Amino acid sequence: MDYDVVIVGAGAAGSVLAARLTENRSVRVLLLEAGGSDNNPLVHIPAGFIHLLGSSRLGWDYETVPEPGAALRRIRMPRGKLLGGSSSINGMWQAWGLPGDYDAWEQVGCSGWGYATMRQYLRRQETYVRDESGLRGTNGPIIVSDFTGHHPLTEAFLKAGSELQLPFVKDLNAQPQEGVSLVQQTRRGRRRMSAYRAYLHPAKSRPNLRIITNAHALHLNMEGTRVTGVSYRKNGEIHSVRAAREVILAAGALNTPQLLMLSGLGPAEHLQRMGIPVRCDIPGVGSNLHDHYIARVVGAVHRGTSLNEETRGFRLLRAGIEYLIRGRGILTFSPANGTGFLRSKPELAEPDLQLAFSPASYSPLKPGQLDTVPGITCGVWQMRPASRGSVRLQSADPQARPAISMGYLNSVDDQAAIVAGLRACRRILRAPALAHFANSERLPGDDIETDDELLDYARNTGSTVFHPVGTCRMGSDKAAVVSPELRVHNVGGLRVADASVMPSITSSNTHAPTVAIAERAAELIAGSLSVEAQK
Repeated sequence: MDYDVVIVGAGAAGSVLAARLTENRSVRVLLLEAGGSDNNPLVHIPAGFIHLLGSSRLGWDYETVPEPGAALRRIRMPRGKLLGGSSSINGMWQAWGLPGDYDAWEQVGCSGWGYATMRQYLRRQETYVRDESGLRGTNGPIIVSDFTGHHPLTEAFLKAGSELQLPFVKDLNAQPQEGVSLVQQTRRGRRRMSAYRAYLHPAKSRPNLRIITNAHALHLNMEGTRVTGVSYRKNGEIHSVRAAREVILAAGALNTPQLLMLSGLGPAEHLQRMGIPVRCDIPGVGSNLHDHYIARVVGAVHRGTSLNEETRGFRLLRAGIEYLIRGRGILTFSPANGTGFLRSKPELAEPDLQLAFSPASYSPLKPGQLDTVPGITCGVWQMRPASRGSVRLQSADPQARPAISMGYLNSVDDQAAIVAGLRACRRILRAPALAHFANSERLPGDDIETDDELLDYARNTGSTVFHPVGTCRMGSDKAAVVSPELRVHNVGGLRVADASVMPSITSSNTHAPTVAIAERAAELIAGSLSVEAQK
């Protein structure tokens, strides 16, 4: 059957779009999701992320090409492949980023995307019941919670910040961010609050909304330069659906450009090499890919206990009972409990480094698994990296993985920042409050001291924070892929509304900004549909 709107991808952005657009019962919406349901119990237990990020059943399980800036290693790049997308497997951080992130978008030609506008969409998405500033959202679909039952090592991290003249920031989304803070989570009680659970699940029974899961989009259908629908594979059979008004791509920064290129929309020279007929030469598709790259300092805990011991044997059983009865404890934790924002150089106007503190350490041999000995970790990333990469096709086969090149640490400025960040992590861990619990450094180790040695360590051990963005950049210039109204340039009936449209990455975690993009996109699209209906 025909639909007014077909949305590809039921992740953070797609869930928002489908829920908001179907508030108008006259708009018929089809939502296609390549993955399945979110009924795995680990999806709903906050600490289940540690297992979900390695799941090939619930994720795309991508990896990069050998990265020159990361010692020619392939970096794992898991993305959610289920209802809710990556919001169903992520670390649940609610972080708006800095106002300047959005103002920078407006300054490069994205009219209407500055912080003065985007703040309303950041607020609209959330309910933060402990708001004391009057700046936060208090009536949105996503419940935002503070940590309950802080770990003693996390409390020591906050005290260490104070010892280093880093102030405590009570609400990192309402106050100036420089200092240390506790992470805020997209969590309602004991359960993860994904975009699917917050937005789409309450709307899924609407008669004007149809959701098809396990539907892998193959290519966009076109008549001339206008997109008219989508072809997808489900249970081995190929189906086609028509969109009377628009197709919206919300498949994320890796899969959205892949689908565009498979459809003949992208860099002409690359498409020709892949044997794909060029429908529209759009050089910017797949370019401008960037991400946050994290390097970590690990301390050996000699006093007290870390999560390494607390997630084994009787202690884990006790934690499970506390979680079931009270909805509290270590099973509600995110990958990091504490965070911090600081400047790599004193002359900078605002922070450019973000810290992530965890009262645990992870196996250097098995990523994602806790170490067998007690430890703590302080990681750091450059908030606005200059390094850029790309997404390209490896073949014309829609089932083939895209070729992902992140370009980590290609920029000299990024290299200097990560070294400064590692030194800052060391100062935190060596401050008296944390040295009381962990008085020796396991990684990188005391023998690693010069800038070159620290940079080499970052190249050999660093990894992603799972924030890829930018591959369908929004803008008004010729190299941009979509307009400020999110319409694909020179193509009719097609928009992109996900993290791929960010001209530059937000300075912190990208989930809240992606939801805000989708909220604004839904408003823009609803307005245009209303105008068309009046005609």
